[in-house]
Amino acid sequence: FFFGTAFLMSMNLFRLTGDMLHLLSIFLILWKMLTKRGCAGLSFKSQLLYSIVFATRYLDFYFTLYSPYLTAMKFFFLASSFWILYLMRVRFRASYDATGDSTNVFYLIIPCVALTVAYQLGVVGMEEFSVQDFFWVFSEFLEAVAILPQLWMLQKTGASETLTVHYLAALGGYRVFYVINWVYRYYVEGRKNWISWIAGGVQTLLYTDFFYHYFRIIFQRRETII
Repeated sequence: FFFGTAFLMSMNLFRLTGDMLHLLSIFLILWKMLTKRGCAGLSFKSQLLYSIVFATRYLDFYFTLYSPYLTAMKFFFLASSFWILYLMRVRFRASYDATGDSTNVFYLIIPCVALTVAYQLGVVGMEEFSVQDFFWVFSEFLEAVAILPQLWMLQKTGASETLTVHYLAALGGYRVFYVINWVYRYYVEGRKNWISWIAGGVQTLLYTDFFYHYFRIIFQRRETII
């Protein structure tokens, strides 16, 4: 009952692991801010982009009833993303490093809008236009690059707290397992979704350098990253 029949048919170990890592990443970032009472080392720009991703992807949350699992997950990601923005912008604003978080998010948003429009016109066609589908495609493209401000901030400052780095690792792991999930479903169910494949592949590649440093330092048992 909690998962729903349709959802259970699409569920596998890789997708479930990805979901749990995604949840873990959110818990880590909230734990960091609430226990340390600050948001040093975190990119508000990345969190803003993720909030836009969830708000545009989960438009169906407001008028479509899914399984309790999917409903709970969507509610959690929507609520937590805006809570994180509140914590960074209001409650712990004094600890936010605006200088280090200098990415202009419009340079990331505008190309994603352009790609979505091009996909709508060139592949789908205006006769099959759907607001929900349009914003879903946009959210896929935007999620692929939403982590860039955080990675650039990490590279610019040259160091980060352990919890921040574990947050990034969990977020990257979520995407890796979702890519494996798509490959698995393609071979087992014949299911194809080129938008998710391309966007997820790009996002995974963006983590390559981070994962290299992350695992190298984890193996060396160091306390700080990069």
